[in-house]
Amino acid sequence: MQVPVQVHHMNWGQGENSFYRNSLYEKKVILTAKPILQESIEEICQKSFPECLTMADFGCSSGPTALLPLWEIIETIDSTCTKLNKKPPNLQYFLNDLPGNDFNTIFRSLLPDFHQKLEKEKDSKFGHCLIGAMPGSFYGRLFPSNSLHFVHSSSSLHWLSQVPEGLVSECGISLNKGNICIDESSPASVQKAYQNQFDNDFTNFLSLRSEEMVTGGNMVITIMARNEQIPYCKYGGDILHLIGNSLKDMVNEQGMIKESTLDNYNIPFNAPSKEQVRNLIEKEGSFSIKRIEEFKLSWDANVDDDGNIELTFDLGERAKYVSNYMRAAIEPMLATHFEDVIIDNLFYRFSLKVTDSLEKGIGFFNYVVVSMKKES
Repeated sequence: MQVPVQVHHMNWGQGENSFYRNSLYEKKVILTAKPILQESIEEICQKSFPECLTMADFGCSSGPTALLPLWEIIETIDSTCTKLNKKPPNLQYFLNDLPGNDFNTIFRSLLPDFHQKLEKEKDSKFGHCLIGAMPGSFYGRLFPSNSLHFVHSSSSLHWLSQVPEGLVSECGISLNKGNICIDESSPASVQKAYQNQFDNDFTNFLSLRSEEMVTGGNMVITIMARNEQIPYCKYGGDILHLIGNSLKDMVNEQGMIKESTLDNYNIPFNAPSKEQVRNLIEKEGSFSIKRIEEFKLSWDANVDDDGNIELTFDLGERAKYVSNYMRAAIEPMLATHFEDVIIDNLFYRFSLKVTDSLEKGIGFFNYVVVSMKKES
């Protein structure tokens, strides 16, 4: 299957606006889902495993969190094998993301410290841990058949393989005028197009991973999700609406952005509901669900993890924290369509809208985490 080329990667390097410097939030997501990850790895350890466990993290990105799931896996394998009086296996771990991902930062800046920590804390009692990169879209085939024992993905599968088709009328008029994603003003046809694109992409992801995984292999995914019972999580990625509204404000100020430029821009993003995820897994049929949970995190979760507790009490700084990690995550996508010169202004306006949302207590993301097993 040929996968459409995407310009979707986090900001490169280690500068002020890089994902490397602004990825604390993803750390919070991974650690919140950690108990389910541990449970899945413990199950693998309790079975008869091969000399080398082969695993992959799909959508790893490039910040310090790229190796966090692997560390949690190692900790769980170590403690479980000690309890069972079993020798830990060797590990082969592949980091996957699009070719535009900043793999250089991972291997140059993160990997040496990771191996040093592994040697210091686990010493010789742990097997070899071999880490490699597998660039490519996870909506395409990446690994040999029956080669993966465990698959992990966090905060990635809500990104679509492409902007859905059908967002423009036969006359060439944008059907999602003034919006950059699904919003209340989006017509039913637009909402359906986004849902269909997610259904196809997610089903394809499951089918491909089924081919690549061994029978009985485990997979844990965490995905941003909508929850219509929570007004401020109705679309899952409601924070993107604030970016869209900031762009609208710039359209209304003559000369900053052309209205047609905004109308022709749509983000390849769709957050499914928990039940939609469950239904698609059951319909595809390759995996049995062991556990599916939902959790909610504030936009400014982990804001004080850099050691500056004062940020917790400064609303403007908390909003800036949110603005910085959103910029690190989506600036490259915006910059390919809008002029670079608007970016600073855009995210300043966005941070003001975030301040208002945080003040009203409506700044939250909703997530679904699923643990599943590959059936025969």
